[in-house]
Formats: sequence, structure tokens, C-alpha cells
Amino acid sequence: MEKERKLIIAGNWKMNKTVAEALDLVRGLKLELANVKEVDLVVCPPFTALCEVSKVILDSNLRLGAQNMNEHPGGAYTGEIAAFMLKEFSVRYVILGHSERRTYYGETDALVARKAQAAHAAAIKPIICVGETLEEREQGRTEAVLERQVRGSLAGLTKEQMLETIIAYEPVWAIGTGRNATPEQAQEAHAFIRRLLAELYDEGVARRVRIQYGGSVKPSNARELMSLPDVDGALVGGASLEVRSFSDIVKNSI
Repeated sequence: MEKERKLIIAGNWKMNKTVAEALDLVRGLKLELANVKEVDLVVCPPFTALCEVSKVILDSNLRLGAQNMNEHPGGAYTGEIAAFMLKEFSVRYVILGHSERRTYYGETDALVARKAQAAHAAAIKPIICVGETLEEREQGRTEAVLERQVRGSLAGLTKEQMLETIIAYEPVWAIGTGRNATPEQAQEAHAFIRRLLAELYDEGVARRVRIQYGGSVKPSNARELMSLPDVDGALVGGASLEVRSFSDIVKNSI
């Protein structure tokens, strides 16, 4: 059965790839995925490669995403990147609130919400990440953590903005560990997030918002995960750094 929501698969390259390596990767992806129309495809290189990558994918079905941005429109924020700078390179998506940003740099739900507002003000679609740690899951707190993060990170977003927002459920214990949530665990978490969206907005919004799964997604588990009723794509980490593995994830999802 075809889903009413179009799958969206994004590659989060994290702090990897020189500009030359980034160009090799997107040229390979352009060739491999040229005929894919059933899935929205997004690549998220480091800031240093955005300019050159944007030129190479201009005439392709690949869309450009950034891995982070600042919540301010510009100004005296040394080392930061504003939305208007991303727009210059035709960035369409931005990952916000990734667990690595939350863990290593102390990003809070309130900060993520401000960044989401700034992204929408620049017509960039935020991919807002939420997810529990292993300790939180073992303590039975998964739903409490997800509810706090979803409510806090989406605070202030209108219905219209929410429809242009993607949520990525990434159990922290599955990121880069080789462990992934079982299909049952993934579906359970996604369905819970969708119920929350219905509560925060309405059933129509909840039905239309796309929720990605992230956390050790690979070609071998992509088909099973993407076929789950409430899973609408993937936010791929390590496997997005190679043409073959990322392409196989996409092809196995169709």
C-alpha cells in the first residue's frame, strides 16, 4: 500500500569530507539516483562544501541540506552561520537539535525551537531531531522524553510551519553504534510522536507531517524500516558517506 506521505531520505555527513571528496560523492549519487522520483533526496555536507555541492546538484533530483544554523538573523556571533548565508547556496533543509548538538554543545529544546522559527523565516525546512538515550529507554522514560522534546522543540510553530517541518526520531543509543531500534520499537515511537502532533495541532497535520527514522540505518534494514506505517524516511549517518550504501538504502526503500 502506497503511503500518503512521500518518503524523505537525508544523508547527514557530519564532520566528514573535504570539498573534493564531497564532489566525488554527489557526482556518484547523481548518477546512481537519477531516476528516483518516489523519494525526496537530501544531502547535508559540512558548511565548507555547501557552495560547490550546490552547483553540482543544481540540475538533479538531489536537494541540499545544512547540518545546523544559528537562531539569529546575523550579527556579532563569531563562528556561526545564519539562515541567509545558507539560502545563498540554495539550501532547502537544515538539521536542528541533533543529539550530538544536544549532548556535546548543550543545545536545549527552547534553542531548537528558536532555530526552527529562524529556518522557517528564511523558507528553509527544518529537520528536527528527537530521541532518548539508552538509560532513558531502560528506565521506561522514552515517551516522557519524546513528549518533552517534541513539545519544546516545536514550541511556537504554526500549523502551516509544522506542515513544512520534518521530525527525525533518532534513538541516541542507535546512532553510530551499529544497533538500531527493532521495527516494533521504531513504529511505536513514530506512532507516539504522531499522536502528540494530533494533540498539539490536529489530526490533519499529524497525518501529513513526515517523521524520519535515524540510527544505524543501512541497506540491509532500510526496506523493513521504511515499510512501517508511521516511518516516512530516514536520516542516515555513516552509510550516507559512500555512494553505494546510500544509494542502496534509497533503492531498498522504494
